[in-house]
Parts: sequence; structure tokens; C-alpha cells
Amino acid sequence: MPIRIPDGLPARKVLVKEGVQILDESIAVRQDIRPLHIGLLNLMPNKIATETQIARLVGASPLQVELTLVRIGSHAAKNTSEDHLINFYHTWEEVKHRKFDGFIITGAPIETLPFDDVTYWEELKEILDWTTTHVHSSFFVCWGAMAAAWHFHRVPKRALEQKAFGIYRHRNLNPASPYLMGFSDDFQVSVSRWTEVRREDLTPDFEVLMESDQTGLCLLHEAFANRLYIFNHIEYDSGTLAEEYFRDTKAGTPVALPHNYFPDNDPGKKPQNRWRSHAFLLFGNWINQVYQTTPFNIEDIGEDRSLAQAGE
Repeated sequence: MPIRIPDGLPARKVLVKEGVQILDESIAVRQDIRPLHIGLLNLMPNKIATETQIARLVGASPLQVELTLVRIGSHAAKNTSEDHLINFYHTWEEVKHRKFDGFIITGAPIETLPFDDVTYWEELKEILDWTTTHVHSSFFVCWGAMAAAWHFHRVPKRALEQKAFGIYRHRNLNPASPYLMGFSDDFQVSVSRWTEVRREDLTPDFEVLMESDQTGLCLLHEAFANRLYIFNHIEYDSGTLAEEYFRDTKAGTPVALPHNYFPDNDPGKKPQNRWRSHAFLLFGNWINQVYQTTPFNIEDIGEDRSLAQAGE
């Protein structure tokens, strides 16, 4: 089954060219099918690139998925046109009455800031709490994962001496996990961050699913509220690290050449993507797990957690 995204979204042309099946909104409303409702809170500056990356992975599922793009209402985006945001995005205030089968919160290039110094931190805390009662399964990415781990469990993010940047080998620590079905024992993941979450800081709530000997924790699972936390960018396009490298060097930011990325360590050569297949696997496994476990009646999502919170 195809993915349903807004008609006219720039990602549509890219996805169609790649063979991803797109369902027109006019057709979708006539189909008597309960699609999976997936929300994407996009905190990245280049929203069009990020929404395309996520839609590509979510749309590879055989299930019908309806993707809703969400943004922070208290923050003015600097790198995306207001017309694009108005036409294709909802503020969280506009969707907070809804229930979602899955909800993704992306990273943001603000890792070195204390959480309390982030201009939209108060709204994000509300959103994180809302996911507990209105979302069946949440998927937090990079800074979004660090923010969620801090908010829910006070797991700190630690500054790195230099940026973890490049393509790094990772280990599959639980092949029996439904989220790692089909994963190799050893695989590569795109990494781009100035901070980290350390294993010794984790609470017993977390199960470690992926880890690198060089860059540490990658993927965590929390059984409560069906949460996934990934600290790296498995969703990145082939050229995303190159764009970040050239952007930072142009700005005078001290950053090393991305590890194991450019052929022969030559920035003039086109990098090869060695993580794409596992990105599709991870998101496909997550979508399948959401489908297998979410309530048939979407309004039943989170009701048991709401009752538990009310009894506290």
C-alpha cells in the first residue's frame, strides 16, 4: 500500500522518481481502509530534506500510511519558507486533540545548548508528555532522542571533545528484537553529533539494541509507551554529511573530515551510501510493529496510560 502525503509536497516528486507509491488525498478519502497515522515533528532546519528522508522510509511499508507534518508553534523557522509551513505543516496545538499510531521527533542542530536554554523547550516538554497518552509508539531521533531521554528519565547528554562525524560500524545486540529483524550482526550507520548519551547513565527502563565501539550508543528501546531512541542519523541521504561538512568548513567551524565517508578521504569524490538498506529495515520493522500492536480503534490509543496517570 502507498503512503499518503499532502498533494503538492516537494517530497512527492522525489519519492515518485524513486518508485515509492504515493496515494493522492482525493483517492484516499474514498478508500474504506484504516491507515496507520504517523506524525512527524520536524525540528531540522532543512525541513524539506528531512520530510523527504522520513517519508521515503515510512512509505516503503506494504501498509497504508498517512503522514502528518507537525512543527513547533512557538518557534519561527529560519530556513524554510512560511508558505511551505502554512501549506503542509500543522502546529502541535492544531493536532494535539488527535491520536497517532506512531510519532517521530527529529533531531535539531542545538545539541550544545542546555535543554532549558532551547527557546521552544517548554512546548517540547508538553509534546513529549502528550506522546505518552496520544501516541501508540514514538520514535525519537538524535537530539530528539536525547531530549526525550532527559525529559522522561533525566539521562544527561555529554559533550564530546570533537564531533562524532562519519560512517561507523555498529553491532546488533539483540537479533531477536522485532525492530532488528533482518539486520546484519555488523552494519554501518551515519553519525553526526557533538554530544552523546553514555551507557553508564542509562536507567533500567532502556534496552540497548545497537552500539558502536567508536561512537557508543545508537538505538535504545523502552517498553513503556513503545518508545525507540536513535542517537544517529540512519535516515540521512548519501550526500547529507557532505553538505554538513562543506557548510561547517565554510562557516569556519572546526570539524574533521567525516570518518569513512568520502572515497579515499577526498571531499571531491562522491560518497557511497552504505547504510540505506538498514535504514529501510529499521523503519519498516517499526511500522510493522506499530501495525501489529496498535489498537484497531485509534481513539483507544493511550487510554490505559491516561488512567494510570490519573491514578497517580
